[in-house]
Amino acid sequence: MPEHPADALREYATLYPEVVHAGSLRDALQTAADRAGHALAVEPTSAPGWRHVAAQVEADGRTATVLMLRGDERDFRVTCRAHDIGMATGSVQDLSRAAGAVHTWIQGAGVRELTDRWPFLRTWELAEAHERGETEAIAVRWRMMQRGPAPRRDADFGELVRAAFEHRRLRALSPGRSMCWLTLSRSATYPVVRDFPRTRPLGAGRYEVMFLDRSVQEVDGATATVAVIVDNLPPDL
Repeated sequence: MPEHPADALREYATLYPEVVHAGSLRDALQTAADRAGHALAVEPTSAPGWRHVAAQVEADGRTATVLMLRGDERDFRVTCRAHDIGMATGSVQDLSRAAGAVHTWIQGAGVRELTDRWPFLRTWELAEAHERGETEAIAVRWRMMQRGPAPRRDADFGELVRAAFEHRRLRALSPGRSMCWLTLSRSATYPVVRDFPRTRPLGAGRYEVMFLDRSVQEVDGATATVAVIVDNLPPDL
């Protein structure tokens, strides 16, 4: 039996009275948008557990999600995405300001325009790179990977990233990290296409390469490991 809104929102009554009165964050956000003259079609999120406490707006590959958080202070978390890439996020206490930020994003603003207009939001280097295009996004991902974790904790992984970056064919691919694996994709956006070998450090300068058929090969040294990856790239790359 579906949970009644009054039961789902009981613990939010003190900090979010207008949401409780509306019956859900979706309805409260729609009301705030309508009052401001924003033409937004606010919908619930797909997460069942967030039915009453989250809402989203989607248009032309852009999504803005608003979530009201539990805690000692009133807090609406706004997250803006473009084609499933996180572009900006931040928290605000005023629901009308959250609605305004959602409207600005859905109307097509760039991330700097968005954060200048709504300073409670923040963006980051990779988001701005995605706005400039795929090539820029891949270049920034490589820079971020090379900055990476502290060398003492992850020296072998860092050595692997640096060795891969030196190779022109690999440098054209988007790098990523899945747990301890270095992954490579044709695209820096979703869906990620990983039709390349992946590699992880084993310690003491040794690496394991996993091929598409799930077979593995152990290799000594980052440079030799990269050579194995390059030898197994698809012919169209």
